[in-house]
Amino acid sequence: MVSSHQEAIPATLIPGDGIGPEIIKSVVAVLEAVGAPLVWDVQKAGMAAVAESLDPLPEATLDSIRRSRLALKGPLTTPVGGGFRSINVRLREEFKLYANVRPAQTLIPGGRYDDVNIVLVRENLEGLYVGFDHYIPIDNDPHGAAISSGINTRAGSRRIARYAFEYAVKNGRKKVTIVHKANILKALTGIFLETALEMGKEYADRLTIDERIVDACAMQLVLDPTQFDVILTTNLFGDILSDEIAGLVGGLGLVPGANIGEHAAIFEAVHGSAPDIAGKGIANPLALLSAAAMMLDHIGRPVLGKIVRQAIHDVLNTDGIRTRDLGGKATTQDVTQALLKRVSARGS
Repeated sequence: MVSSHQEAIPATLIPGDGIGPEIIKSVVAVLEAVGAPLVWDVQKAGMAAVAESLDPLPEATLDSIRRSRLALKGPLTTPVGGGFRSINVRLREEFKLYANVRPAQTLIPGGRYDDVNIVLVRENLEGLYVGFDHYIPIDNDPHGAAISSGINTRAGSRRIARYAFEYAVKNGRKKVTIVHKANILKALTGIFLETALEMGKEYADRLTIDERIVDACAMQLVLDPTQFDVILTTNLFGDILSDEIAGLVGGLGLVPGANIGEHAAIFEAVHGSAPDIAGKGIANPLALLSAAAMMLDHIGRPVLGKIVRQAIHDVLNTDGIRTRDLGGKATTQDVTQALLKRVSARGS
C-alpha cells in the first residue's frame, strides 16, 4: 500500500513467463510492505502474450511503458522460430535504453570470493547485437557462409562512457576499467576505447581510469575480482562478463539488472524463465527483488531501497533462509514471508 504522504508513481509490471509470475508476486508483496509508492499497470509479454494476441510484445504493453516510463519485468521467453526477435532487444531499442547496469556483490560470505563488489556498465544498443547478420549461399548450401556486422558509434560510445563515469562518481566508486578488444577489432572496439579514454580525462581528478583487453579481464576476474570496481564495456562483452561476475557471487539468482535510457527505465532479473521449475514454488525471487531495490533508487526512494537490501542480507545470513539454488531448502513462499517479517520489523 502506498503511504498517504507519498505521491503515487505509475509503473508497468510485466509478470513474464515460467517462474516470472511467482517471483513477481513475491517482489510486489515486499514492495507493498515497505511502502513503495508504486501503482502497477499489469501487462503481458513473452509467451503469455503470444497465447493471447500472437504477439510476444503487444502494443498495449509498449503503450503502458510509454506512459509510465518505468517498468519492472519478470523473465521473458522469446518464441522459437523465424519472425520473432529477442523481446529484450526490442524493448531496449524501442525505448533507447542505452545503459545496462548490473551490480554484483557478495551477499553470502564464506565462499571462494568474499569481497566482490563490482558494477558492470554495458552499452546496450550497439556493437555486435545490432542484428546485421545474414547468410551467403555457396554451391548448393543456402547457409554456406554467415556474416555479421557490428556497429559502434562515437556518439553511442561517448554516451555510455559518460553514464559510467557519472555513475561511479555519484555512487562513491573509485575506479572505472574500460574493457575492449581493440588489439584485434581495431575499428569496432577501438572507437569505443578511444572515446572512453578521451572522456575519462574529465574525471581524472575523481576516478582512476584504466583499460583491459576482454580476455585478460575475464581471467583476472577469476584470479582476483577485488581489483575491479566499475567495468565499462561494449554490448557483447558486457553480456558475457556480467554472467561471469554473477558466478563469482553465487549465480544469476542473486544479480539484478537495469536498462536505463533518457526517457525510460526497465528493471529485471538477468536470469531466464526457468520453465523446468515453474509452478513448483521453489524459485528464488532475490534477483528480481534486488532489481526492484534499484528501481526504488531510480525513483528517488533510496531509503526504501536500503531497507529492501538489508532485508535480503538478513534473510540470507541471519535467518539462513535460502532457496535450493543457494544450497538451502526454502520455498519461494518461505523466502517471501521471511522478507516480509524483516521489512515489518524495520517499520515497527
